[in-house]
Amino acid sequence: MKKIAFVTLIILLIDQASKFYIKTNFQYGESIPVMGLDWFRMTFVENPGMAYGFHFGGLLGKYFLVIVRLFLIGGMIYLFMKWKKQGITTNYLLIPMAMIFAGAIGNLIDGMFYGMIFDSGTVYDESVNRWIEYGGVSKVVPFGEGYSSFMKGCVVDMLHFPLIDWTVPESWPLLGGKQIEFFKYIFNVADAAISVGAALLLIFRKKAFPNGLDF
Repeated sequence: MKKIAFVTLIILLIDQASKFYIKTNFQYGESIPVMGLDWFRMTFVENPGMAYGFHFGGLLGKYFLVIVRLFLIGGMIYLFMKWKKQGITTNYLLIPMAMIFAGAIGNLIDGMFYGMIFDSGTVYDESVNRWIEYGGVSKVVPFGEGYSSFMKGCVVDMLHFPLIDWTVPESWPLLGGKQIEFFKYIFNVADAAISVGAALLLIFRKKAFPNGLDF
């Protein structure tokens, strides 16, 4: 449990500190290169849905994702307690699971509370059935006096790696003039923790689950 708590705490601290910094120092949509690198940028966007900018269903979809994250976190706590009783201590299992656990908590915090602690943010406009971005730099306000209410905040994303940013020549058939960008998705530390944790479990699955999955 100490391993899980340590990994979870470190990831959460980095995740929340980076989100607070971006939210209170960047204009929405602002993008700057990191150390002068065009392929590594800090680009501020907000995401009402899942990792890497995916979302669906407006407010109902957002509420659904919050509930799913709560069940995921609860299920992982159950597994951690079970593995503790079984004496499972392998790092191949516990560290990746702790990374996924921390990532889920990190994004859950944004969705549940950011609308209550910041004075501005992306909101859902029911008159046009879409999320409306905002301008300016956000400020922290007393709890409950924010731009929105419980479970209506958005996840803050900022990590952007446009390794390839190329405009197809106009002379090319079908694709001429199109912009090709890889990797175009913008994400955060919590998303990265979930992705890396899941990848580690897949790569080291035989060591993580030597006797097969046991839930």
